[in-house]
Amino acid sequence: MTDAKYHAPEVGSLEGRTFRPVTTDELGEAIELAFDYRGDITVELKSGDRVTGYLFNRTATGAQPTIELFPATSNGTMTIPYAEIAALAFTGEDTATGKSWEAWMAKKDSERRQAVERAAAEAEARGHL
Repeated sequence: MTDAKYHAPEVGSLEGRTFRPVTTDELGEAIELAFDYRGDITVELKSGDRVTGYLFNRTATGAQPTIELFPATSNGTMTIPYAEIAALAFTGEDTATGKSWEAWMAKKDSERRQAVERAAAEAEARGHL
């Protein structure tokens, strides 16, 4: 039995893509994609500065929506207001590319079979089988 109905089909990675949103809705969509991404992103600020890091949180509501990242070059966290974002680039390796639910299930099934075979071999070596 598989639990596939709870998992979306694998889609292509965003790795290497850059989004330059024009509207606040487009910015919100790009940030949601970045939040779900399993690699570092580079945020280009309207000032021209760039910050690379892992996006771990976003607050889309309130007086000043923000994103929070773990910067790649320092410890701690950084908060960036949506209003300062000019572009989002998916620059880090997407660590989950090609690792679909089905591949994970096959790997776990193989590990279970190996564990059963190992336990049977150990029992046989002790003379229990």
